[in-house]
Amino acid sequence: MAGSIQNHCETILNYFDTPSTNASAELLNVKIKVFRSHFRVVRNVEFFLYRLTHLYA
Repeated sequence: MAGSIQNHCETILNYFDTPSTNASAELLNVKIKVFRSHFRVVRNVEFFLYRLTHLYA
């Protein structure tokens, strides 16, 4: 564990300088998964992407 912390020390400390996470990207992924679960069979991929961009853009 100490070696892992030592290898990633700069990245870990960088979080405290500029606290940013990928939470917004993860939230978008969850929203897309929920949207896909409502429409199990996607016949028209173009329309599916259109709906995604208009709902979550």
